[in-house]
Amino acid sequence: MVGVYIACAFVLGLGARALGMPPLVGFLAAGFALDAAGLDAPGGLEDIAHAGVLLMLFTVGMKVRLRNIVRAEVWGTALLHLAASTALFAILIVYGLGTGWAVALLVACALGFSSTVVVAKSLDEKGELRAFHGRVAIGILIVQDLVAIAVLGLSQGAAPSPWAVALLALLPARRLVHRLLDVAGHGEILLLLGIGLALAGGYGFEALGLSGELGALVLGALLADHPKAQELADTLWGLKEAFLVGFFLLIGMSGLPGHEAFVLALVALALLPLKGALFYGLLVGFKLRARSGVLAGLALANYSEFGLIVAQAAAARGLLPESWVVALAITVALSFAVSAPLNRASHAIYTRLSPIVARFERHQRHPDDEPISIGAADVMIFGMGRVGRGAYERLKARGMRVVGLDSDPGEVERHLAAGRRVVYGDAEDADLWHRLRLDGLSAILLAVPDLEAKRFAIHEIRRAGYRGLLSATNVYPEEAGELLDCGCTDTYNYYEQAGAGFAEEAWTALRERDGKAESPEREV
Repeated sequence: MVGVYIACAFVLGLGARALGMPPLVGFLAAGFALDAAGLDAPGGLEDIAHAGVLLMLFTVGMKVRLRNIVRAEVWGTALLHLAASTALFAILIVYGLGTGWAVALLVACALGFSSTVVVAKSLDEKGELRAFHGRVAIGILIVQDLVAIAVLGLSQGAAPSPWAVALLALLPARRLVHRLLDVAGHGEILLLLGIGLALAGGYGFEALGLSGELGALVLGALLADHPKAQELADTLWGLKEAFLVGFFLLIGMSGLPGHEAFVLALVALALLPLKGALFYGLLVGFKLRARSGVLAGLALANYSEFGLIVAQAAAARGLLPESWVVALAITVALSFAVSAPLNRASHAIYTRLSPIVARFERHQRHPDDEPISIGAADVMIFGMGRVGRGAYERLKARGMRVVGLDSDPGEVERHLAAGRRVVYGDAEDADLWHRLRLDGLSAILLAVPDLEAKRFAIHEIRRAGYRGLLSATNVYPEEAGELLDCGCTDTYNYYEQAGAGFAEEAWTALRERDGKAESPEREV
């Protein structure tokens, strides 16, 4: 029987990807199809789904710095948006559907949240979790989750356990957890430690009457500055992807919608652009650039599975009819389907809208959102991860003037501390490419992980008039042709050419050794 669920998720996930949508849309469709066929969720699916969410938020937490959450543009935007959207939805529900204010406010509040899982997954796939707009979006989601926890507590009529004060011990315990990461090494031991920490954070918070999702995220955030945080996140990646399939199947199997549910879903979907536009307006009001406001607004333009949790808790206490829970389920599922392709095309959408949205930018800008100058350089490298860092060191050793750019401010700080010339910049920022002087560069190397980001950057670089060497990395062989068609001069495959690089290093070392051995004879 389990094979039926896996096969259905595989077929519809593959179909969704063939249509240019993320597989998660197909997984949701598989859940609805299985429910329509009269099949019940298999035993353990809920536990798998919950573990997938905890692992996802744990890995997100490892890429979040808590100091970014307390900024005005984060908590201010989150609270103002939630208040405005709740008021708007409540008015529409009361006067459009004739319900009472108590039900309307609960449903409206549930629709005010955005999906932490979907937004984090979308940003992670594009390599934008640590980009400025990605950090702002994740910060807003964390504030929303805190509000959701409060609403959930009120709807359940329960308060956090008095023992919740024991969570203050997490700060001194951080050193112990860091020590565990140090001694875990690599491979399966590191994997087991990551799973244990994610589940401990989630179920530990739940035992204290708090949100397990928040617990996993907080525990991950405590590890964000550890040198092995990225390795741990990479180790957990495949496992949390597999477990999240159960999460999306479970949402789809929450019930088949009726006519009223579709009416609510269609109205809510029609209001999604307004939800995203409100995020944009508030962020620009906090002095962010139009680009950051649009990208963050598009990422957050969806409805949240957390809203379903709130609605289910309210329905269990008789505060909300069960029909509303099913209506919210179809609304959330359809919003995922609409949001996914919009996020894939978010940079192209901004490029089209930039002449309009840029008019509303504030003259005084947020200090983290200012464009930068690279100064004099021969080679520019975008993406200063392991590949970019290696290229930087090799070119610098050969006497070239190299500058690196990265969209992660923390990564930039680490490179600067190591003496490298690296500045903040986002490869998918169309404005950045047109403000940079590229004519003095001999080569531009793109070492960012996301294919769409590289395609966009190549297009903008050529559009800006640069005709020099433009090389990009690729993970899969079929990506090479796409990059060359976009205007790339050359491509480098991580895996196929790793052996060639290894051999070159060995050959160089061998020649140097032989040369030193011969030098005394030459002197004689």
